[in-house]
Amino acid sequence: MTPFTTSAKDPVISIRGLSASYGERRVLHGVDLEMYRGEIFVLLGGSGSGKTTLLKQVLGLAKPDAGAILVNGVDITACAASELTAVRRRIGVAFQGSALFSSMTIAENVALPLQELTQLADPIIALMVWMKLKAVGLATESDFLPHQLSGGMKKRAAIARAMALDPDILVLDEPSAGLDPIVAAGLDELILFLKRGFGMTLLVVTHEMQSALQIADRVALLHDGELITVGTREEFVATHHPRARQFLERKPDPIPRERADGFAAAFLRRIHHES
Repeated sequence: MTPFTTSAKDPVISIRGLSASYGERRVLHGVDLEMYRGEIFVLLGGSGSGKTTLLKQVLGLAKPDAGAILVNGVDITACAASELTAVRRRIGVAFQGSALFSSMTIAENVALPLQELTQLADPIIALMVWMKLKAVGLATESDFLPHQLSGGMKKRAAIARAMALDPDILVLDEPSAGLDPIVAAGLDELILFLKRGFGMTLLVVTHEMQSALQIADRVALLHDGELITVGTREEFVATHHPRARQFLERKPDPIPRERADGFAAAFLRRIHHES
């Protein structure tokens, strides 16, 4: 791993020696990582790098082969079910596809966690829903159904719902996916606002480099189940690690000579046959 320096801070998530597999295929290889309270931590990686698997582990949705994950000091890989439930209530998640209930208004979507998991009176819930929608810029669209919203508005609504229980940690899975550059930039500003305004710790999983460098306090790059760089965005941009440079400079993997020759031969045979 490229040696990066970090200042001593309060770790809200500590991952130690984490390994995970799907059947015979090892996906994560002894990952060590800390995320500090109040920071925006961006996890980068290409398709198949292990980002989704790591995210599932952090959310307690799967058991690792080895290692520990401490969230606010609780090892969620070894704690009782009641403790895991309590930890999860302090984590809000906005999924990549928004995952809004299509038959419910935006306000009803945001209210649902409060109705299911608290004993708050309806007027208090209504006030909290308005506050969350106001924070993400959707207060005037509270009665809209998901199909009446643009892609960016759906993402904001999903964030509002993830914030419903005032979590300590907010997890955003590919928040900019499928958005045009202007809408994506607005979402980046919202993420920065949530850190400043609510003092949240944000874990953002993405492959969007421009967004990552706009919002991140620290960046980690995951490749083939291993963390190859971890540090501030300035340190990340300056790294000489070849895979990180390839990611930063948007360079494709070279095509093996045998594969290229085979493709060329097959193409020529087809052209000859059709002629």
